[in-house]
Amino acid sequence: MPFNSIFSWMMKKRLHQIDLFRKYPHQVQKELFGNLIRTGATTTYGAINDFKLVNSYDDYREKIPLQTYEDAKMWIDRAMEGEKNLLWPNKTSWFAKTSGTTSRSKFIPVTKESLDICHYNGGKDLLAMYYDNHSNRKLYKGKHLIIGGSAEINELSNDSYFGDLSAIIVKNLPWYIEARRTPSKEITLMTDWQEKMQKMAESTINEDVVIIAGVPSWTMVLANKVLEISGKKNLKEVWPNLELFMHGGVSFEPYREQFKKLIPDPDMNYVQTYNASEGFFGIQDQVNSDEMLLMLDYGIYYEFIPMDEYDGVNSKKVINIEEVELDVNYAMVISTNAGLWRYIIGDTIKFTSLLPYRFKITGRVNSFINCFGEEVIVENADLAIARASKKTDAQIKEYTVAPIFMDGKEKGAHEWAIEFVNQPDDLERFSIVLDEELRELNSDYDAKRSHNMILDKPVINVIKKGTFDNWLKTQGKLGGQNKILRLSNSRAFLEQMLEEESGFLLE
Repeated sequence: MPFNSIFSWMMKKRLHQIDLFRKYPHQVQKELFGNLIRTGATTTYGAINDFKLVNSYDDYREKIPLQTYEDAKMWIDRAMEGEKNLLWPNKTSWFAKTSGTTSRSKFIPVTKESLDICHYNGGKDLLAMYYDNHSNRKLYKGKHLIIGGSAEINELSNDSYFGDLSAIIVKNLPWYIEARRTPSKEITLMTDWQEKMQKMAESTINEDVVIIAGVPSWTMVLANKVLEISGKKNLKEVWPNLELFMHGGVSFEPYREQFKKLIPDPDMNYVQTYNASEGFFGIQDQVNSDEMLLMLDYGIYYEFIPMDEYDGVNSKKVINIEEVELDVNYAMVISTNAGLWRYIIGDTIKFTSLLPYRFKITGRVNSFINCFGEEVIVENADLAIARASKKTDAQIKEYTVAPIFMDGKEKGAHEWAIEFVNQPDDLERFSIVLDEELRELNSDYDAKRSHNMILDKPVINVIKKGTFDNWLKTQGKLGGQNKILRLSNSRAFLEQMLEEESGFLLE
C-alpha cells in the first residue's frame, strides 16, 4: 500500500479521537486526571504529597501546592543527577534547556511518555487537521524543512542528556518522519546560528520543500539567505510546491505581511501551534481563524488562574477547564506526564470558544504594562504594531516597551524600542497610527490617553539593526525559541536595549 494511503488512514483514525475530546472535553480531562494521579502516587513526590488521598479535583486543588520552576527545581536537579522515580516513574533521561528573556536557564524534564504522547502527537495531529481542512494534499511526497533548536545534545551521564527541546525531538524522531526532514541532523543541531543559517540555505535550496516549520523571526532570516544565494525574488520561485508554514514560539501578527511578500501565493497556508518545552498545548484547527484548539488528551491536565486574581503560588482562585469563561485572561497551570505537578508555566491565554475549547495566547504573567491602570497585554501590542506597520508600509523585526514614569507635573507614557526591517518614511505618522490602534484595541489604554490626562503619546526609539540579536548573543540565547521581553512594568530591559544599541553590531 502506498505510504500516502497508510498515512491518510492514520490521520482519519486520529481525527475521530480529536472529535471525541472536542465533544466531550470534561470527560476526557477527568479520565486523564485520574490516570495522572494514579501514576503520580507511585513517585516520591506523590508519596510526600499524599496523592493516594486525592480522589477528586477539589482534593487536588486543596492538598497539592502550586509550583513555579524555582519550587520544582530541587526535584528536577535530583532527577538530573540520576535519581529515579522522583516526579515520574522510573528514570527521566532527557531535560529540555530553556531560558527566558531575563531569567537563567531552566531544565524541563522530558519523559518517554511526554515525547510520544504529547510532543510527537502534536506534530501528527497538526498534519491530520491540515489534511482534513485541505483535501487531496500529498505533503509526504516533499521535504519538510524544520528550523530546529540551536542546542547540541549534552551528556549528563551515560544515559541522561539535556539540550534544546527541538534538538531532543530531532534526536529521537521516528524513521518515517526523519526520512522526509531536511536539513541533516548535523546542520539542524549546529549551535552557531549565523553559520547554521548559511548551511541550511545551501543544503535545502535544491530540495522539494513543501512544509516549513519554525519561529517566524528565524524563518525570515533563512528565507532571505535562500533568496540571496538563489537570486530568486520569492520563495515560491525556489520551492514551487511550498504550501504550508507551521509556526509558533512568538506571535505571527508582526510578521504576517512580511511573509505575504516572501511567499506571494494566495494558496499558501499558515498554521499556528503552541508547543513549549513543558508540553504541546494547542493547534490551529480552522482555516480562517488563528484561534487554537486546546489539546486535551496529551497527558496534560489543565488549570487556570484569572489574571485579575493572580498572585503566583499564593493565588487563591484556581479553576479547571469546566469553570473557565470566555474573554478572561488566565495564567495557565499544568500537571503533566513529564512529572510537572500544578506547574505555573508563565503564559497567559483567553478562551474564544468553550465547545470546543479554543483560545489565543495573550502574553506572559510578567509581560504586561499596568503602571497607570492601562492593562496593556502582549496581544494588544502585537496587533497594534502589526496594523501600524501595514498602514505605513513598515516591517519590524523586534520591539520592547516600558513605561516612562510620572515625574512631578510630567505625564507618564509608553516608550518603545523598535528594530525595523523597513523603517516607515514618516516615523511620526507611524507613532500616531500605533497609538490609535492601541486605543482601539484596549479601552483602558484609551481612557488613560484621553486628553493626555494620564498618559502622553508614545515615545518611539528606532534602534540599529542587529541590536536585539546582539543582546541575545551576549546572553548565550541566540537562536531557537528564545524571546525578547515585549512589555514590562520596569525600565530595566528597555534601558539595557538602548545601551546595547550604542554598542557593537552583529558581523
